Amino acid sequence: MTAKDLREKFLTFFARLGHKVIPSTSLVPKEEVELAGTRPVLFTTAGMHPLIPYLLGKKHPLGERLASVQKSLRTDDIDEVGDAWHNTFFEMLGNWSLGSYWKEEAITWSFEFLTKELQIKKDRLWVTIFEGDKDAPPDEESQEIWQKLGIPKDRIVPLTKKDNWWGPVGETGPCGPDTEMFVEMVDKPHGPSCRPGDNCGRFAEVWNDVFMEYGKLEDGSFVPLKQKNVDTGMGLERTLAVLQKKDNVFETDVFWPLIKILQDKILKKYPYGKEAKIDRSFRIMADHIRAAVFVIGDGVEPSNKDRGYILRRLLRRAILQKILWGEKEAPTSLLAPVVVETFKDQYPELMANQKRIQKVIEDEEKKTEKAIHAGVKEFREIIGHKRASFQPLSGQQVFDLYQSYGLPIELTKELAKELGRAIDERNALKLLAKHKELSRIGAQEKFSGGLADKSKKTIKGHTATHLLHQALHEVLGSHVYQTGSNITAERIRFDFSHEGKLTGEQIRKIEKIVNQRIGENLPVKSEVLPLGKARQIGAVGLFGEKYGEKVSVYFIGDYSKEFCGGPHVHSTGELGKFKILKEESAGSGLRRIYAQVG
Repeated sequence: MTAKDLREKFLTFFARLGHKVIPSTSLVPKEEVELAGTRPVLFTTAGMHPLIPYLLGKKHPLGERLASVQKSLRTDDIDEVGDAWHNTFFEMLGNWSLGSYWKEEAITWSFEFLTKELQIKKDRLWVTIFEGDKDAPPDEESQEIWQKLGIPKDRIVPLTKKDNWWGPVGETGPCGPDTEMFVEMVDKPHGPSCRPGDNCGRFAEVWNDVFMEYGKLEDGSFVPLKQKNVDTGMGLERTLAVLQKKDNVFETDVFWPLIKILQDKILKKYPYGKEAKIDRSFRIMADHIRAAVFVIGDGVEPSNKDRGYILRRLLRRAILQKILWGEKEAPTSLLAPVVVETFKDQYPELMANQKRIQKVIEDEEKKTEKAIHAGVKEFREIIGHKRASFQPLSGQQVFDLYQSYGLPIELTKELAKELGRAIDERNALKLLAKHKELSRIGAQEKFSGGLADKSKKTIKGHTATHLLHQALHEVLGSHVYQTGSNITAERIRFDFSHEGKLTGEQIRKIEKIVNQRIGENLPVKSEVLPLGKARQIGAVGLFGEKYGEKVSVYFIGDYSKEFCGGPHVHSTGELGKFKILKEESAGSGLRRIYAQVG
């Protein structure tokens, strides 16, 4: 069964059951969706996203039963792309009840479509349900329905809210328990305790039925909804892999044309299951360029903020894979026409925008390679300083090249190898892991809080970066966000997003603002807040990073509010005088300031 067959079969099945077929909307959410009571998101993340106003009670012009194939994009798991199942861009098959039917119908129809229309054997199906917690009881109704359909109790797995509760999209909104459907991959080795949700390779998740019966309020409580809704989502790529008897999504007909062009022109071979790094690079390039084509097709251009930043990140990650493993002269833009050709019938906007898509990718590739060349230049300078001793690059130096120039550790390792040198890869990877963990828990700085040590001078420098960050916003604009920092007793290094060199007048204004705030002797205080409250009051966090339910926010008077793990001085008067020493490029779209306090 091809992707076209699956799309048509799904929509035809639900049309027979009284559902009106609605077209896919743009990856860029419409304003009315963003204003529907949920926190705005950058991209359409699921089939239900365009339907939020109707799930909240607004009457849909086509009625109470709907179905669609919706293009979607999520980057929460971008680091997982390269395994068998994860994608950034994907197609979501979905059917909805806006107060029309409930669990009995939804589950029965899902079961019927899987076993009769797709002819997946019943004994290969496993399901999960919500086990219940303080907010809502166990979903015993779904369990009873599945058992009635012939799924034995030992293949119905109760899981926590983390696995079997959907929503809300933002901090508040409609949500509820779900039941997920898995197909057992019978030829995959596994241990006796491997269960759905374990990510052990034994099961492929294909469908999710969400029962929106609760609304989450700002205080974190859950209340019953007046209108109970059903929201389902079937991942086209994963379902195709099951139907086409593949153990990964990249060998299905929606990806294989991309793998073929990589095989022929850029990466030369597809050593499936033999060389993990090469195998992974095929998948990352195919996924990221495919996603980029769709994002550009919906009007987004690369930039250093919001959607443009996500697009730039996708393109750069793909281009880096080509630089690491591919043919130097073969551009990644070769993939763009293949994506358009593969999806032109389903998404004609790609063909209409093909010239612009091609140019955007070509231009970004040139900029990215230029940025990498700047990192390579810095790398060679470091090597030159160590020429006499032939010492390996330290983990800190390798990590700094990654953080400041985007040079991945693998590329630095390859460059060092070419020059007969080595790197401290183990400690570099430790610093990278620490950096990711700090970002996850809401720390503002990139490694060890950005501080070389915890001396009084570095702590003063740390506090000064908050003032500097806010001053950059005032002088340059709201597009500025911090991309890295490193603070020693001797100086502050602060990296930020901005196109173009700062003028002397801009530098003087920034210095003046920071010194004014120091002279005001503003108090520096911290407070642990719920994530939603922190965002509501305008606290600044690392763009694109994940945060827990609660975050530490540092307040500098009424002037600055930032997610940060500390430490800081007690008041800005302790900082003394702030002086910018140097301003320079840190790569494409990135600038760097060196400064001092005291």
